[in-house]
Amino acid sequence: MSDPRQLVDAIRARFGERSAVTDPADIEPWLTDWRGRWHGNSLAILQPQSTEEVAAIVTLANEHGVPLVPQGGNTSMVGGATPPPDGSALILSLRRMNRVRSIDRGAMRAVAEAGVVLQTLHEVVLAQGLRFPLTLGAKGSATIGGLISTNAGGTQVLRFGPMRALVDGIEAVLPDGTIHHGLSGLKKDNRGYSIDQLLVGAEGTLGIVTAARLRLVPAIHSRAVAWLGLESPQKALDTLRALEADTDRIEGFEILPQESLEAAVAHIPGTRAPLESRHEWHALVEATADSAESEPPAELLTRLLAPLVDRGLVENATISATEAQAEAFWRIRDSLSEAERAAFGPATQHDISVAVEDMPLFMAEAAAEVERAFPGTSASGFGHLGDGNIHFHVRAGTRGGHDWLEREGAAVSRLVHDLVTAAGGSISAEHGIGVMKKDELARISPERVSHLQAIKDALDPKGLMNPGKLV
Repeated sequence: MSDPRQLVDAIRARFGERSAVTDPADIEPWLTDWRGRWHGNSLAILQPQSTEEVAAIVTLANEHGVPLVPQGGNTSMVGGATPPPDGSALILSLRRMNRVRSIDRGAMRAVAEAGVVLQTLHEVVLAQGLRFPLTLGAKGSATIGGLISTNAGGTQVLRFGPMRALVDGIEAVLPDGTIHHGLSGLKKDNRGYSIDQLLVGAEGTLGIVTAARLRLVPAIHSRAVAWLGLESPQKALDTLRALEADTDRIEGFEILPQESLEAAVAHIPGTRAPLESRHEWHALVEATADSAESEPPAELLTRLLAPLVDRGLVENATISATEAQAEAFWRIRDSLSEAERAAFGPATQHDISVAVEDMPLFMAEAAAEVERAFPGTSASGFGHLGDGNIHFHVRAGTRGGHDWLEREGAAVSRLVHDLVTAAGGSISAEHGIGVMKKDELARISPERVSHLQAIKDALDPKGLMNPGKLV
């Protein structure tokens, strides 16, 4: 039987007392997931300062047979960075590995260690006139290693893709303690399987990301945000396609129903409806310019949206006149989950995707099917329509009560996941599988899980990398 205490002693003997935190009060905040749904136990938090120290720790963990749970900002939405409740694993924190090692302005690439906080990276590269084009609500806590391990998305995927598209190379410690050196920046490399891409989205189950070479783009010179009133999700998608036919400068396209907008206005202080008219659906559109020579984003949006309004594709529209107004539009979008909880009470929340062209019909049909199966509930989705990814919420409605999620939440989610699977979609578009969706993934996609398990067994035969997650 493995003994985590012996591993802690061995690590301290080699790297000093600071290499392992064992005070329960210091460990406690890192034992619970971001949503507060899963709670684990761990004897210690290990704190390496370099890739070589990570490699040494993984090698010692192999010798002692002790599992490791890699952790960055602990912002997982699915319990992906929470240690198991039996205390058998140690947390391996990458937070002390927080250097931006280099910025290459010519190549427009940065090399950042796994513990670099996303917001810190934004600030560092902005000082060089560049930006890292991925952002999300947890940017002040989420780390580069965690974003890679979950293939994070966010609001700029429409133009730049998810984390997978922004990773140009990875340095990592594999389960046997060897170091994978993938930061060379080769454009062409046909030496077989891509270890880099295998690690993206692996949730720490195949190794520990220690650094990455990341794609950068020019800093934003200016931006404008339009708020559109629309008849339906299909009209929203048609609008997006019309915009994309004329420009490649649309970075965000977010959709939400009228009821969600009303919830935000009612429950989020300082918000108000951007349009005086009422519409069944709304879309938030962001356009940017990289230089003063580019057509100003507000003028671009005005020029492109005017004919769409004339055609009746867009019912009404307004464009931000100031940066404060642009931020006010985004605040509505970013507060929707909070607003819906306040307005509608408990809900099952699903991070799902289907093919972009299928999403409008899916949103309508899935909502109707769920409401038929669970009379009294209400269902709708909001989010990244242009990516085929929405956050699909089923609210308790008249079936409610403080225990509704416990009584019916699992059955509701099974139905939603079955509908997504039947549509050829994914039950996890951007949050990952972690603990939360592990059983559902196995139920819906046993063949996929079998293939994932085979890869896991080949690279991590002892099962020491983030046990209990994904597979």
